[in-house]
Amino acid sequence: NTMVNGMERFLGRVIGDNIRLAAFLDPRLANMRADPSQIEQIILNLAVNARDAMPGGGQLTLETGNAELATEYAELHPEIAPGPHVMLAVSDTGHGMDRQTQARIFEPFFTTKEKGRGTGLGLATVHDIVKQNGGSIFVYSEPGKGTTFKIYFPRVEDPVEGSLRPATRAGSLRGTETVLVVDDDDAIRKLVHRVLADHGYTVLDAISSPEALRFCERHAGPVHLMVTDAIMPLMDGRELAKRASGLRPRMKVVYMSGYTGDAAIHHGLLEPGSAFIEKPFTPESILRKVRETLD
Repeated sequence: NTMVNGMERFLGRVIGDNIRLAAFLDPRLANMRADPSQIEQIILNLAVNARDAMPGGGQLTLETGNAELATEYAELHPEIAPGPHVMLAVSDTGHGMDRQTQARIFEPFFTTKEKGRGTGLGLATVHDIVKQNGGSIFVYSEPGKGTTFKIYFPRVEDPVEGSLRPATRAGSLRGTETVLVVDDDDAIRKLVHRVLADHGYTVLDAISSPEALRFCERHAGPVHLMVTDAIMPLMDGRELAKRASGLRPRMKVVYMSGYTGDAAIHHGLLEPGSAFIEKPFTPESILRKVRETLD
């Protein structure tokens, strides 16, 4: 519940003004055991998927609750264990899916989006995280009637250790360096700009690789870091970084992509060992990656 509440403002920016966001959180919710950053990744991936299913607007709903999965239910679904669970549900009022699509949505690289709109890795990532944490995920959908993803994690009786959001964490992610942000996606570029600027950085924006190179040539002060999309028209991020290094040899680089790091390396988009962050990401994760790379 704390995590969902903490993400609401950020999710509102991700899904846009034409989609309403509603949260119904059980005040008596039990505990589960997982890496908080992985749960953020689940929520974010499902929210982006829901947004893309509602191009004309709609409602995104997040729900939490306690659930008891009966033995009889587990017998019908061998992938789950019976007993007490914590449920997270993410629902949209979008175009929905037929049975054939539902059967394949968790396959890596399967996508129904047009070329350039999706990698087919978002739901595969969600599925992997759920399974890593001993959970189960189910999809309920009908064409034209929206989609609901329900995720069940085993309940634990242990108390939560410490705070999910230590008060000192945000302060340690601040900086004063100059960062060049390069992405042809306006929403991503503006989001990264806002987050970095709010934490003390000087931010330069470039909508393309040629524009980024012009900044490298003409900007009067230092450029300490470039945060660039790995795949862009005209010139990809790797080629951009290679050319920019001749102009700014001390400038460090962070790559962004919808691919996982291993997939990006496999496709020749990254050199092994490159600083990398997977889209979609939370404000805290991009701040942490920027700070780690600069340090």
